[in-house]
Amino acid sequence: MRAILAALMLALATLPARAQPISIVVPFPPGGLADVMARLVGEALRERLGQPVVIDNRPGAGGIVGARVVAQAAPDGTTLLLGNTNLAVNPSLYKSLPYETLVAFAPIIQAVAVPNFILVHGATPYRTLADFIADARARPGALNFSSAGNGTFPHLAFVLFTLRAGIQLTHVPYSGAAPALQALLGHQVEALSNDPPTSLPQMRSGAVRALGITSAQRLPQAPDVPTLAEQGVTGFDAVGWQGFLAPGGTPPAVIARLHGAIQAAMTSPAMREKLEPQGVRIVAGSSAEFAAFLRADIERWREAVRASGATVE
Repeated sequence: MRAILAALMLALATLPARAQPISIVVPFPPGGLADVMARLVGEALRERLGQPVVIDNRPGAGGIVGARVVAQAAPDGTTLLLGNTNLAVNPSLYKSLPYETLVAFAPIIQAVAVPNFILVHGATPYRTLADFIADARARPGALNFSSAGNGTFPHLAFVLFTLRAGIQLTHVPYSGAAPALQALLGHQVEALSNDPPTSLPQMRSGAVRALGITSAQRLPQAPDVPTLAEQGVTGFDAVGWQGFLAPGGTPPAVIARLHGAIQAAMTSPAMREKLEPQGVRIVAGSSAEFAAFLRADIERWREAVRASGATVE
């Protein structure tokens, strides 16, 4: 009997430890682009790393609620953040944050880049960006533009456009991208900065007209829409993004392991088929590239936040 017990204990001791779940914190409500991408990546991580994956939606305060959860988590690779441009904007927008962005998070991989279109109603007389800029210069402050809210990427991208173009418009914030788009469709505002997934169907129907795109390159899904830089707004390149980060202090070997798994997921045919038709560009570069990009993006948005006058206590 003692021999049998000893053999049983030895067998139990040599079994692999139960894989600890990975939690991907998504600081947005379910159903959006970030949530869909997190679930696709989560399934890939489960298959490649052999660990269960839980998607934890923690919306609120411009992404700060979810980001704080990750900033306070153990740096062991089991709690990840799916962050976006808000992570770069918030240090300038908020008077104080419950974490220091460049210390609290370890960048793993920039997943996607999402530019915005400068949109007007399909029935307006503005045929080109030059038409719109000329009217705005002739009537400073008379034209309105809507956004998904104060300090959001669409708001600040439009502010950056007005600064570079030397024009003045009146900002009308809404509580989300959908009502901001409806304001344009309802002729309540003259313009809007909006992302491709929700813009492309309206553009194809003729309900809205895209005067330009905020990225440095044209979008393959809308090749006839020129960039702002092509139309004289020189040096303009404002692109939203989403990426995966771990708590600061996560060991490099753990970051490398997660990076390899997420990169494989992001460059898979299934992910490309899901995202690229919506005008979302897959990036999936190195961790070092994402770290440098995040640092530069924080500086990029300081000017726009300052010019917008937007602040949050």
